[in-house]
Amino acid sequence: RTVLRGESSRKGADLLDIEEYLNEAHSQGLKSVRAHFNVMAWSDDAEELKRIKNDVGSQMASMGCVPRHNTTDCPTLFWAGIPGNAADFPAEESFHTFIEQAVCLFAGETNYKDSPSAFGIRMADRISGKPLHIDISDLPMKRGVTTNRNKFVLGPSGSGKSFFMNHLVRQYYEQGSHVVLVDTGNSYQGLCEMIHRKTKGKDGVYYTYTEDNPISFNPFYTEDKVYDIEKRESIKTLLLTLWKKDNEPATRAEEVALSNAVSQYIGRIKEDNSIVPCFNTFYEFIDTDYRKVLEDKKVREKDFDIASFLNVLEPYYKGGEYNYLLNSDKELDLLHKRFIVFEIDQIKEHAILFPVTTIIIMELFINKMRRLQGIRKMIIIEEAWKAIASANMASYVKYLYKTVRKYFGEAIVVTQEVDDIISSPIVKESIINNSDCKILLDQRKFMNRFDQIQGLLGLTEKEKSQILSINQSNDSSRRYKEVWIGLGGTQSAVYATEVSIHEYLAYTTEETEKMEVRELAGKLGSDMEAAIRQIAEKRMDEEK
Repeated sequence: RTVLRGESSRKGADLLDIEEYLNEAHSQGLKSVRAHFNVMAWSDDAEELKRIKNDVGSQMASMGCVPRHNTTDCPTLFWAGIPGNAADFPAEESFHTFIEQAVCLFAGETNYKDSPSAFGIRMADRISGKPLHIDISDLPMKRGVTTNRNKFVLGPSGSGKSFFMNHLVRQYYEQGSHVVLVDTGNSYQGLCEMIHRKTKGKDGVYYTYTEDNPISFNPFYTEDKVYDIEKRESIKTLLLTLWKKDNEPATRAEEVALSNAVSQYIGRIKEDNSIVPCFNTFYEFIDTDYRKVLEDKKVREKDFDIASFLNVLEPYYKGGEYNYLLNSDKELDLLHKRFIVFEIDQIKEHAILFPVTTIIIMELFINKMRRLQGIRKMIIIEEAWKAIASANMASYVKYLYKTVRKYFGEAIVVTQEVDDIISSPIVKESIINNSDCKILLDQRKFMNRFDQIQGLLGLTEKEKSQILSINQSNDSSRRYKEVWIGLGGTQSAVYATEVSIHEYLAYTTEETEKMEVRELAGKLGSDMEAAIRQIAEKRMDEEK
């Protein structure tokens, strides 16, 4: 063991230095103290110890301190440093300084600490690998560090973004949360199938869009015929999205006319139980009763062009190309399923189906959010958020982000393209500004453009240096990737997402590994857990 001590002034200071010290103390009313600081370093290898001594010494020298290598009085210094033993401290091992400077040099021996909150996720210390329990949702809210639980996640392809998100949502689910995922890359298929088998089909529902079995909805249906402001707003936003294309904003007159149409249709279906709430009957209502209302009010065509509205929405009416989309005769059981994945990769390039499907899934989540009181719920929107980054959707996304906080919920947007967050004002105004928790993964691919990200996210220089240190010196003997988590602009740290080989195989997005697990699971009667266990044991034997 080696003890290193830094001195703030050279030995044998002359009288001028002493006089200057006393004058400064007297003129500014500073308190003088005796101080001693040391760095303890140890190693079983003599060469490594020599390197450590040199590294520590150079760092202390960069602070303006002169390091003294003491290898003989270690026991005495250690004993005297214990509270209550200061009388045995050697006088020659201390120096005079002011209390302000002494406090600046003092650093308590500590490391990342477990959160006292009962709720949280398991991460690891990036250096030691020590498991850590951290709460990035509830405790920051209670302490006033954040005002909402929403999260914004940025990480390029291959940075471990999907791996971290799998790790997070699994732990939230296991602590009772309701999780709804909108994905475009099969990132959560393995975890969803694991949950489905573990719950014997009661949970872990995986919806995917295919030509033979497309996802269909009925946004006009409610079980109890209660249409509160959130429900009405989501229907109006859906209709505007179907009607207006290429980010063309609706006029105030058009919004008012459409709001009135929705309100009057809702009033009609409440009065007449024979009317089946769906897009078909809404379309017919607009074409007949509401057309007469507009004529009686003498609403001009330039204020609300009903013919144009009906023409654009005709493909969703019976007999149209997309007549199945908004006229489902069955309800997706979102209310009681706690882990649901909507995988819509097949339609991510479809200009109509992609945004409509995304919006309706969000509306279904809002319905879950309103009805499940006192239960944590979260919606994770992966790259699908691009479908809603339009002028007509800005107010709706902002509304979702502000509303979810009131219902013990959180919205998480995940993206991998820096251009997306830089170029879209919708992302900045509606998503980033309403996400008090920001999570960034390895940003080395964006190194030359990080100043733009820093400005957009409002990161400090300290936070920037933390983020750019991610994965720079990882221990090759450990299976982990680092992640930066910032809370409310005041607290931030880098953690390691380190899991067992079993968990790794459940989350992996590598095609060859996924195929290996799925093929073996097929041979074992679709038992993914057994397949993962066998592959993990085989790999651990190979590593030995």
